[in-house]
Amino acid sequence: MSKSEVLRKDLESKSILKVGGAFDAMSAKLVENSGFDAVWAGSFAISATHALPDASILTMTEFFDAASSMSSTCEIPIIADCDTGYGGPSNVRHMVQKYESAGISSICIEDKTFPKQNSLLENGKNDLLSQKEFVAKILAAKESRNDKNFIIIARVEALISGAGMNEALNRATAYEKAGADAILIHSKQKTPDEIFEFTDSWKGSAPIVVVPTTYDSVKISELESHKIKMVIYANQTLRVAHMAMTRLLEDMIKVDHISDIKDKMSTMQDIFDLQEMYDIKNKEKKLEEELKKLGYIN
Repeated sequence: MSKSEVLRKDLESKSILKVGGAFDAMSAKLVENSGFDAVWAGSFAISATHALPDASILTMTEFFDAASSMSSTCEIPIIADCDTGYGGPSNVRHMVQKYESAGISSICIEDKTFPKQNSLLENGKNDLLSQKEFVAKILAAKESRNDKNFIIIARVEALISGAGMNEALNRATAYEKAGADAILIHSKQKTPDEIFEFTDSWKGSAPIVVVPTTYDSVKISELESHKIKMVIYANQTLRVAHMAMTRLLEDMIKVDHISDIKDKMSTMQDIFDLQEMYDIKNKEKKLEEELKKLGYIN
């Protein structure tokens, strides 16, 4: 099965999918090795690796390159966070074709205006695109995909913008009707109450996706009980990498011997294992044996 087909089947059959956030091929591989169902190629995290704000500054090419490298490295599906779709319906068509051809299994687009700002930014700008304009993007995405298993996630920002629960439900219903395969409902509240109000009021059949960054005390069992089908841990890998590197560098600049802080680092062997370095050596040995058989090596 293709990775897109795997993701769709898992979304239908599993009680809930756990998706780990990544910002490059290494972090994506670590997500895979840890047993997650899929990787979230998050725009916030990828922007941070360029030391730039999550504010529609990077281009589609830069986000695509990061997600594509994850796809080529991992066996599990990649879900690409594509912000507002990098433009209008024509841009979305091009985007879907590019991402699908790279083996990425799903794209997520949100219904805010361009340029967007991170939804959790204090006093950030979260103006919503008109429902009509965003539905046009979903229609364009659906029309341009070649594989019916390629998943289109519509991210509803009405609760983030302050537009209210009715607006969130109306938009989610319209997006499902337009062809969205899943609905991501986003919230910046510290409790999951408004998310659960949404899911309990939701009359549609599209699976619901959540990102519990601010309401991080919510239990998986609670999400499952409210029929949420996918949970995305969008930025934790970025944040722990930032903290670990900052602390190490602060210590390293002061020590006389690197051995004083070696317990704060992975070993070289850990990295060799991630890179599959010994697999390369085994393949080189096998190649040498074949060359010997053909008489090229004595």
